[in-house]
Amino acid sequence: MPEQDSIDVVVVGNGVIGTSIAYELARRSPGTSIVVLGPRHRSGAASMAAGAMLNTFGEITKYTLMSPASQAKFQLCRDALDAWPAWLEQLKQESGVADVDKSLSHGTTVLLNAKSGHLDDENFAALLAALAKFDEPHEEIAPADIPGLDPLAEARPLRALHLPREGAIDARAVLSALETAATRHGVRFVDGEAAGFEVENGTVRGVSLADGSTLSAGTVLLAAGSFSGPLTSVFEEGSVPAMFAGKGIAVQTQRRVGVGFQHVVRTPNRSGSCGLHAIPLGDGVEYLGATNLLFSEPAHTPDIGMSEFLVQVAREQLDHRLFYSDVVSWLVGNRPVAIDGFPLIGRTSIDGLLVATGTYRDGFHCSPVLAKLVVDDILGEGSLAEAVPHFKPERRPIESMTVEEAVKEFAFHGVSASIEAGLRLPSHTDTTVLDVFYQQAAQRYYDAVEHPIGLSPEVLLSIVFDPDHADHRITRYLNAVHARYA
Repeated sequence: MPEQDSIDVVVVGNGVIGTSIAYELARRSPGTSIVVLGPRHRSGAASMAAGAMLNTFGEITKYTLMSPASQAKFQLCRDALDAWPAWLEQLKQESGVADVDKSLSHGTTVLLNAKSGHLDDENFAALLAALAKFDEPHEEIAPADIPGLDPLAEARPLRALHLPREGAIDARAVLSALETAATRHGVRFVDGEAAGFEVENGTVRGVSLADGSTLSAGTVLLAAGSFSGPLTSVFEEGSVPAMFAGKGIAVQTQRRVGVGFQHVVRTPNRSGSCGLHAIPLGDGVEYLGATNLLFSEPAHTPDIGMSEFLVQVAREQLDHRLFYSDVVSWLVGNRPVAIDGFPLIGRTSIDGLLVATGTYRDGFHCSPVLAKLVVDDILGEGSLAEAVPHFKPERRPIESMTVEEAVKEFAFHGVSASIEAGLRLPSHTDTTVLDVFYQQAAQRYYDAVEHPIGLSPEVLLSIVFDPDHADHRITRYLNAVHARYA
């Protein structure tokens, strides 16, 4: 594409966050020339595969309120929960898509069953404590009263909490309406891929594309989700948290037997992953999700192993009649995961270059609030450094646990995941043998690392079984972090 001289802002990334920011900026600053850059197909993007649960308290884990950074992240989610009704109504008006909320389901029910390990107990207890602490509306209900829920007997829920303010909506419908609304406000969408940034004397001048062309602009926003990692190489080594692509597989099905779910039904987040969930999308179509494994690069196709696991646990724990449902489509998306699990949001040491990525499981839900905060900063009406100080892009990793705690937590999650997958041990032993195995695997990795930090179970899982610990990219990153920030 030919070089453009009149572009004010280039947004790198055409997922829900990038598109929301472009829409908000165009709405509030008419006349600003805005280009959103990203491949039209959006293959592998989190937005195209998300279940789009509008969950804040439903995402609670025992870690959620344990540190200032995690409390700040939780506050973003709470603000988003409050913002969604007005944001959605505004989007309906400005996109002209009156039925964008056709799939909106009100209410989320969180189940506690015995099909996982004690991790579920801890996260369910944390949910109850947070609901009380923040006076969030909720009701404990009888599992038998939940429409559509009919698990196998051994997976029947023990307790169920209903959260009336939470719910879900079709992410693909919302993204389409956002693009329509942004286009109506003059935003231009360019089908292409960013290869890097044009930087001169410490100031960003534009974006170089994979086809060799350039988009010149005075302000550039990196919001490419799980595809952001390679583009952060513009910063000095170790200065920005390493990024992962959290591969998630989901499936949309057509109900054939049974009444189906009437609102979101899910488990707590569990085993280094998100919670198992079912979301009604209307007309008997249901979304079943989702898996989570971290990789260095985004994936684009589902795999047999995790697809089989997802169908198994959904049928066992949610509704055994899903056996008869038709498969409408398999969905694959990649969550943008920073090594410390926290977002990268803010201005950078390169003048004119901003970052909004690393939102992990909360990107879609938080998009209305992130759009406002970023646009406030661009227009000089606020400061990201003041609004979200913990999440500045150039930082050492935020440490939420010690190395010793990380080893034990990795084993705890590993055992819980094994139980959910159907672990059956001989009668002369218990899960202690498996706990020891996972602890030893994590400790072998840490023994090979010169400058270790406490890492989450899902991050450790992507590393500990690699045969070359010393030359792993995360080991090299940790060495660079130590050299830069020690």
